[in-house]
Amino acid sequence: MLFVVSSNKLYSLCWKGFVSSRNFRAKYISTSYWNTRHKQLRWLPFQQRLGVSGRPLAITCCSHSPSSIAVDNSKKLKSKSQPPTLHLPSNESSPLLLKIRHSCAHVMAMAVQKLFPEAKVTIGPWVENGFYYDFSRKKPFTEEDLKNIEKEMKKIIQRKLPLRKETVSREEAKKRIQEIQEPYKLEILDSIVDEPITIYYIGNEWWDLCAGPHVEHTGMIDAQAFRLETIAGAYWRGDENREMLQRIYGTAWETKEQLEEYLKRREEAKRRDHRVIGQQLDLFSIQDEAGSGLVFWHPKGALVRNVIEDFWRREHLKHGYELLNTPHIAKVDLWKVSGHYDFYRDSMFQQIQVEDDPYQLKPMNCPFHCLVYKNTLKSYRDLPIRWAELGTVYRYERSGTLHGLMRVRGFTQDDAHIFCLEEQLSQEIRKVLLLAERILSRFGFHEFEVTLSTRPEKYVGSDEIWEKATHALKEAMEAENWQYLIDQGGGAFYGPKIDIKVRDAIGRLWQCSTIQCDFNLPERFQLEYVSKEGLRSRPIMVHRAIFGSLERFFGILLENCAGDLPLWLAPVQLKWIGLSEEARAVCNTYCEYAQQKGLRTQVDQSGERMAKCIRNGELEKIPLMAIVGSKELQTGLISVRSRTAGDLGQLSLETLLNKMVKASEEACDLQQVL
Repeated sequence: MLFVVSSNKLYSLCWKGFVSSRNFRAKYISTSYWNTRHKQLRWLPFQQRLGVSGRPLAITCCSHSPSSIAVDNSKKLKSKSQPPTLHLPSNESSPLLLKIRHSCAHVMAMAVQKLFPEAKVTIGPWVENGFYYDFSRKKPFTEEDLKNIEKEMKKIIQRKLPLRKETVSREEAKKRIQEIQEPYKLEILDSIVDEPITIYYIGNEWWDLCAGPHVEHTGMIDAQAFRLETIAGAYWRGDENREMLQRIYGTAWETKEQLEEYLKRREEAKRRDHRVIGQQLDLFSIQDEAGSGLVFWHPKGALVRNVIEDFWRREHLKHGYELLNTPHIAKVDLWKVSGHYDFYRDSMFQQIQVEDDPYQLKPMNCPFHCLVYKNTLKSYRDLPIRWAELGTVYRYERSGTLHGLMRVRGFTQDDAHIFCLEEQLSQEIRKVLLLAERILSRFGFHEFEVTLSTRPEKYVGSDEIWEKATHALKEAMEAENWQYLIDQGGGAFYGPKIDIKVRDAIGRLWQCSTIQCDFNLPERFQLEYVSKEGLRSRPIMVHRAIFGSLERFFGILLENCAGDLPLWLAPVQLKWIGLSEEARAVCNTYCEYAQQKGLRTQVDQSGERMAKCIRNGELEKIPLMAIVGSKELQTGLISVRSRTAGDLGQLSLETLLNKMVKASEEACDLQQVL
């Protein structure tokens, strides 16, 4: 069972087998999961869709929760995609790896308290690529301390100490915690509502408040397959008004080879960091004077963003959507009707008093679309209605959780809402899947992980409508031969959903698209249509986003291509290099002509030698360079150089520009259309 909980509840759940972190959703791991082996699903190539890049599309899925069911409707076809040379397991795909990481966190805490007895322990969960533990200690840990902690951990591992679970009463747990003077553990104990309380011992020397799971003994951890990585600050319980703790992050794997592969990929990820690339290419910035988590788009970055938005709008108009534009702020009463005020208030900015009414910045666009729907009475003949908006929303995020473009306080969602009849739902979902495939493939993403999340324990709407909606989502995916995973009970309380993650060039998965049925908002806003029988009925509402957030998607895109944006997206598609004053004057004329054709070109006015000009163009990651010297002036041809393919020979001006237009329209490299 997968539960998504608010950040203020995470810590009370950590002892029960939940991941406890402000940056990660909490995940309950049931006992039966450890005895279940999940099927490794195959790469599934899709044939080329109309207007989609010719590279294969692979839709894959893997386990996200212990109660997941893999559904494979594909034929046994091999993908042209090349998977990483060494497969790295995840916490979901390898129960042993999760146990290793959780046990590593305990071994690290034991080592820290042996070397630094004054350190107080707090929480220490497993996370995506390893584990961490938060400590309270006045003196900061150093890099030298990490080396010594690693050495002590290896000693503990070599001793093959058993990890033993013990169940105690709340009173006994409190007594033991008081004896060892661990105030943070007392606070955690007070937040636990269930009994009995479980603790885990390492040998007979150290114990922690925990429900597991763990390896049988420390010797099951490969001493050559873990590494302590970084030291960071973290507020106790994620509260900026509480104590600042010291968090030690580590990574752990099943084998030394997996660790080495992970470290190699981590270094590659650093090279691809979108924050560094954004600064190097002058694409965007976040200004301290304006505030954290607020993005400033520089001319080149804004240009790329506009290209993305224009493509998005064109595709939606072609696929039967109408565009909306709604306000950035609304009365608090609206958020009370939608339920955001009660359930999402912690993530909303504070109220603004305007005359007699309090207002709040919008955290989501959906209530506004409901108001537009409600503005006129609809007939069943009007449905389905498809409305899309690039709507900027504002969400309060703690400063410690902000990260470049990936997590910000103001961002633009590519939101769309579909209002349809029950019998139209499956076909509408199918259309969304095809549109998501088409758009994501255009940006170079051809491998996905897809998850269908079903009814949780607490929900709104009838069992019948849940069953029909879930069946419609399944039916849509199966009609397109999409592989998917069923996350039993992982849906939101207001409807089942499909999540699509994209796999990037170095194997990482990023959440992008969501397709979410909603039985809640139509009820809250009393949305209606007149049925064939003349009765007032509720439409089914579908929320869907393909990028998720333009800012986040832009960051993912930069990291996927390491800043080498394809020709159709590059802010400067071609740089003209004139090797003399006369040649530069001709380049200026060529540049103006190219811009009239809608191409983004500029002239190198530096007057540097050709090699230096080419080098500068490569550093700016400009896809094409056009060189004009005395020879080119005589022949009227242009020497063209591709950043990736090298010399492309000489072309006439018209041929070059027309081929660039064609390559941009087809989202491919120039050499592919020559």
